Amino acid sequence: MTIGSGIFTFLLFVFVAVGLAGWYGQRAFTEPGPLTTEKVVNIPRGAGVRDMAEILEREGVIQSWVLFVAGQKLARPDASLKAGEYVFKPGQSVASIIDTIASGKVVLHQVTIPEGLTSQQVVKRLMDNDLLTGTPAVPQEGTLLPETYRIHRGMTRDAVLQEMADAQKKLLATIWAKRAPDVPLKSPQELVTLASIVEKETGKDDERPKVAAVFVNRLTKKMRLQSDPTIIYGIVGGRGSLGRPISRTDIATATAYNTYAIDGLPPGPICNPGKDALMAAANPPKTKDLFFVADGTGGHAFAETLADHNKNVARWRAIEQGAAPAQGGQPPAAPAATPPAAPGR
Repeated sequence: MTIGSGIFTFLLFVFVAVGLAGWYGQRAFTEPGPLTTEKVVNIPRGAGVRDMAEILEREGVIQSWVLFVAGQKLARPDASLKAGEYVFKPGQSVASIIDTIASGKVVLHQVTIPEGLTSQQVVKRLMDNDLLTGTPAVPQEGTLLPETYRIHRGMTRDAVLQEMADAQKKLLATIWAKRAPDVPLKSPQELVTLASIVEKETGKDDERPKVAAVFVNRLTKKMRLQSDPTIIYGIVGGRGSLGRPISRTDIATATAYNTYAIDGLPPGPICNPGKDALMAAANPPKTKDLFFVADGTGGHAFAETLADHNKNVARWRAIEQGAAPAQGGQPPAAPAATPPAAPGR
């Protein structure tokens, strides 16, 4: 009788202790945590539950790694905790923290790819971003859409490039379907090629349609495009920058891309054009302009005739040399080194 009473008392004690422990554990699991300000913590790939717990304790997000591990095993056994960068709120409970990590809703960052970069330059920009991982191959020129993309820490550079390629393919299909019927382009690839030249010729939004119109007019009239950026691409390719002014020798040196030396469009794009350049090339305004040259304000002066173009060139050369036009309003003659028929000189 005494032994039975003792066992009963012991069991009662155990049940009470377990109940109290469970009550305390549940309370600790759901009560506000120690964080007083919002905090971003990175959970690295390959981290186990205890590794995560120790990181969170070290960062002051939770009070004890033991409670995190126990809570996950007992209260959230089916939760699949994912690596990544997470933001935790002030006072967030252990239960809520586990739910946050299981959700996979990581912190998102932005990466902006400007219009007009070559694919090689795009890859270089992604390689300079230490949030991303992997070493990708350089995609085909003109297949990426310059835009601002959302990325997360640990995301692969290949994944970003694929997103850019998918976005470009989708946009290109839409623009090609809505192109002007008389644009002398045979394929979406030719549209990208023309748009890439437009993109490199001007950085001004309001000028892209005008520049596109000049090149479309020249294509229609079987005139050579004579675009300086094609000279540069023919020499340096995807590196993008010549690093010096274009010389007479450069203009006269034939390459597959030099539109002073070849008829029509080059064999492919010379950069990755943006949406505005693609739209301008697909639907240029109706003009008679065949030439353009810098006007000294960051824009260009457009002309329908060679005579007017030569006057615009002379004005630009005077601005370059810091000289004033001759009396009577007549500008000095354009230097002989400048090919008078070049639209972009």
